[in-house]
Amino acid sequence: MKQIRLAVFSLIIIVLSGCGSAKHGREALLSQDIGEYYKAIEKYKKARKKEKDRTKRIEYAYNIAECYRAIGQYDYAAQNYKFAIRLGYPAPEALLHYANMLRITQKFEEATETYRTYLDSVPGDTRALEGIEAMRKTQEWVANPTRHIINPIKEINKTGSDFAPVFVGGRDNEIIFTSSRKSSTGKKESMITGQAYTDLFRATFSVQRQKWEEPKLLDQNLIINTGDEEGAATLNSTGEQMIFTRCRYDKAQAMGAELYSTSQSRGSWSDPIKVQVIGDSLTAAHPALSPDGSMLYFVSDKPGGQGGKDIWRAPAEGGTFGKAVNLGAAINTEGDEMFPFVRDNDELYFASNGHIGMGGFDIFKAIEDENGVWKVENMGSPMNSSADDFGIAFVTGENKGMFSSNRKGSRGDDIYSFLVPPKIYQVEGEIFDKETNSKLDGATVRIIGTDGTNLKMRAQNGKFKMKLKPETEYIFAAYKDGFLRDKAAANTIGLDDSRDFRFEMYLTPTDAPIKVDNINYEFGSWELLESSKVALDTLVQILVFNPTITIELMAHTDHVGSDQFNFDLSQKRAQSVVDYLIEKGINPDRLVAKGYGETWPKTITRKMANQYDFLKRNDELTEEFILKLTPAQQEIATAINRRTEFRVLSTDFIEKFDAEPEK
Repeated sequence: MKQIRLAVFSLIIIVLSGCGSAKHGREALLSQDIGEYYKAIEKYKKARKKEKDRTKRIEYAYNIAECYRAIGQYDYAAQNYKFAIRLGYPAPEALLHYANMLRITQKFEEATETYRTYLDSVPGDTRALEGIEAMRKTQEWVANPTRHIINPIKEINKTGSDFAPVFVGGRDNEIIFTSSRKSSTGKKESMITGQAYTDLFRATFSVQRQKWEEPKLLDQNLIINTGDEEGAATLNSTGEQMIFTRCRYDKAQAMGAELYSTSQSRGSWSDPIKVQVIGDSLTAAHPALSPDGSMLYFVSDKPGGQGGKDIWRAPAEGGTFGKAVNLGAAINTEGDEMFPFVRDNDELYFASNGHIGMGGFDIFKAIEDENGVWKVENMGSPMNSSADDFGIAFVTGENKGMFSSNRKGSRGDDIYSFLVPPKIYQVEGEIFDKETNSKLDGATVRIIGTDGTNLKMRAQNGKFKMKLKPETEYIFAAYKDGFLRDKAAANTIGLDDSRDFRFEMYLTPTDAPIKVDNINYEFGSWELLESSKVALDTLVQILVFNPTITIELMAHTDHVGSDQFNFDLSQKRAQSVVDYLIEKGINPDRLVAKGYGETWPKTITRKMANQYDFLKRNDELTEEFILKLTPAQQEIATAINRRTEFRVLSTDFIEKFDAEPEK
């Protein structure tokens, strides 16, 4: 983000060794030390232009890069790091920072090469290894975006910086946010960002116009907004109490950031009172009240943290707050963690440039378990980008809200809306004739769900479509006269995202024998091989799913051997299949075993003709036909004739159950 956020936060002091002899160099170093990065850049540029000493010019170039990095102008930072490195800046740290800027601006190949060069000088450096991992994760997040829909709020965003929105009373029709727009009361130019001082503004949504009205200063009486900088606020659940950040200045010198509390009555705000959560000489900013008001989260660089700016929290004690506690290493890093927000389900959201992310600052979600252990998760794309993303807020009870970003297309720090649409589940099925592979019109689909759904629908042109309910299992059964049924299933239980279920169902016509694949016997025997039972279990399922059909099990042999031997063998093989099906619980009244020996040669189907180029559809594999083939083709043809099939004899079987015996 364009580091206007720094103007409503404590100024980080970056201590650098050495001091230039020229006036501009000394002034630039002083400005950088106290966090006036914008002013420092201008001074360094003047100093570099006049400086003749090569060593100092290299140092100025590096310091300019550091200042650009601090205010989030990563392209300019990259250019100046590159310049300093080319001139011979001695510390390898420049390579690491340059690689980070290349990564943030998504120049991944060059960034990878630069990280590796740095690792040659500083083997195993965790920061470089995490930078490489961040590139891998970034590409993964972009390739697998979340369901968030984001849009800039054009009516609110102006030239300058608009950021850190909070919803008044948790409702979606009114926000308070921070802005450096021209209508702010702070007319001075920030030494940190070069922009005007920030103020708090209010915007309301017009239901009639279906757009946001022109934002106005939160406080026309200038009780909240002053000649100093105000911003980064939080509200209690009713919107009547507000805690906000104020960065005071004395003769243009920053005095640090502080938290102030005020309350609203009949549209007027009370005089702000300083909130004592840390010592007077320390800084605090970016407040966030928990939904029940029992805890105040805030950001500070006070001693006892993990490094940089950390998130702390302090319990409410009457009208004050108790001892602040650092959220620990799971949340806070050596980098900066800022802009906390606590959702009404107690999830913590914050921005960080220390955790592995996509750009400068990313938004993270953190959940604390009953043992006080935090689980932190990057919100991924599109919520995060290669730029700075921060300052999120949710509407109470809903999966939507706003956040801040200076991503591509922004005019500085802009406010974006986000919405996670409701999860939608739907199924789309196609029904085919298994023999012809063409769509089957006029089939009926029965749908049964664990939520009590029990309905029928007619497939039109071989297709059907319907919406499904969450947390439900469904079975779809397709059937049509003259065909065996087929089924499919869909399950929405535990799904985090919307999903479209698509499947194909194949109904087998019953006007011709149906081959059962992979039924094999011992050579010259009717004993079923163990491997055949898997295929026969499929046949059991067909009979269970089609409870009104009776079938004839048909066993066939090839022409090798005597007619009588082949007939007897095929009959026994058919009976073996019937016996197996009976063992599996199929009513014997539904089964007829019939051996045909070699008397019923196979007629080639369209599917088989596509499989074997020497066969055509409707070819009959008689002995005479087979003997005209090559030896290799004869072997295939005789194997085709050795088969087990079934054909449907009737479709009106009704299972009869024995009456309960009298006692």
